[in-house]
Amino acid sequence: MRDNGQTLHLAIFMTEILQNYINGKWETPQADLLDVVNPATSEVLASVPLSSASDIDRAAQAAAAAFPSWRRTPAGDRVQYLFRLKTLLEENLDDLARTITLECGKTFGEARAEMQRAIENVEVACGTPILMQGYNSEDIARGIDEILIRQPIGVAAAIAPFNFPGMIPFWFLPYAIACGNTYILKPSEKVPLTMQKVMRLIEKTGLPDGVVNLVNGAKEAVDAILDHPIIRAISFVGSSPVAQYVYSRAAANGKRVQCQGGAKNPIIILPDADLDMTTRITIDSAFGCAGQRCLAASLAVTVGSAQKPFTEAIAEAASSRKVGFGLDEGVQMGPVINQQSRDRIESLIQEGLDEGASIVVDGRRPEIAGYEQGSFVRPTVLRNVRPDSQIAKTEIFGPVLGMLHVETIDDAIALVNSGQWGNMACLFTSSGAAARKFRYEAEAGNIGINIGVAAPMAFFPFSGWKDSFFGDLHGQGRDAIEFFTQSKVIVERWFQDWSRQF
Repeated sequence: MRDNGQTLHLAIFMTEILQNYINGKWETPQADLLDVVNPATSEVLASVPLSSASDIDRAAQAAAAAFPSWRRTPAGDRVQYLFRLKTLLEENLDDLARTITLECGKTFGEARAEMQRAIENVEVACGTPILMQGYNSEDIARGIDEILIRQPIGVAAAIAPFNFPGMIPFWFLPYAIACGNTYILKPSEKVPLTMQKVMRLIEKTGLPDGVVNLVNGAKEAVDAILDHPIIRAISFVGSSPVAQYVYSRAAANGKRVQCQGGAKNPIIILPDADLDMTTRITIDSAFGCAGQRCLAASLAVTVGSAQKPFTEAIAEAASSRKVGFGLDEGVQMGPVINQQSRDRIESLIQEGLDEGASIVVDGRRPEIAGYEQGSFVRPTVLRNVRPDSQIAKTEIFGPVLGMLHVETIDDAIALVNSGQWGNMACLFTSSGAAARKFRYEAEAGNIGINIGVAAPMAFFPFSGWKDSFFGDLHGQGRDAIEFFTQSKVIVERWFQDWSRQF
């Protein structure tokens, strides 16, 4: 590995066994250990315990014990802890971003932007005293008033993915505790280091013991969360098969559930689109974070005469993208999460070729000087992808862009709407009429117009349709407030004896 000033960070983690944080205390569970690996170097950063159901139970019991006092804490007082957390996150932003790069593989710039999004969610959650207000009506009948109030639901939990170890937990956690709930977080066992550091910052806020708990683990811990009778609400982000599993099992146990699943996001390029801007934005969308995000563009659909110029431009841009270790200067794309993921991505590329697609840019088995053991796949572009092929339907979750061609915008919209996914769809055009038609008719929860990653700001919900989402209320914004509260309606009448004097 190159000496890039990060040796100290690696040394800190080399022999560390990560801990759980339960009821305000750090502890090492008696459990099997899994190596946490730097995907750019294959070096072991730490060992993470695969906690058991008994560890989840103790966290749930601690959260339940903390709940009565926490829910009685005024919302204005609860968010004071979030104000402190926001400051701590800002002060430690670069350190957290470096940790994300080390364990997740994305570039330092991408990791830093991820943590900025996390901080934005803390900021929005600080508005909970207003956001969770109810409403009322006087005299629904003579002398009778009706009031709706929002109350916390109890103990909630999140099962987080590997691709955004810093941001995605903050789609849920700050809203949950600001609304008066107590919380259990299970980070991905592939990338647990970031949340170890975040939890130590949460500890510094002085938050009461048991309000936020962290339990590391894999499937046994997940199933224990889904089945535990104390845990009332569960948030999940991951692949659609696992999202459906989590939703089904948790819902069968009577829990409130929100599960963000996979995607196959199409972008549509009309002939009147600005070619340079569209190419630049598409490259960042398809290959940013090595394509490992649920809003990555994975299908580029050219319309009419846009096909030839866009294909040439995207091929040149993909070929020139600098790939390497995310802490090295000038690197634009890092590795995928591990070698198993690399092998899966490369097998899907071959499957696409076997189905009749042709390769424009081949990113398989690259040689990255100094990082020969890393899990790298360079940007890959396939053209002539058939709409009915598996490569057009399968979420690759890697730096692979498939290209299709249609003749009209109606054909493009029909193609978008024919798929099982509904996370994001984007249109590149100079026509306001085309843009309005697209945003009106496209069946996806997040729509981009001349935007390649239609990621909602923290005060909007992270939407998703079809097989990309299971549930009713999404993460972030007002949806998060509604998810983490339950409404109570009071109808009241007071009898008065006006002859009495007070």
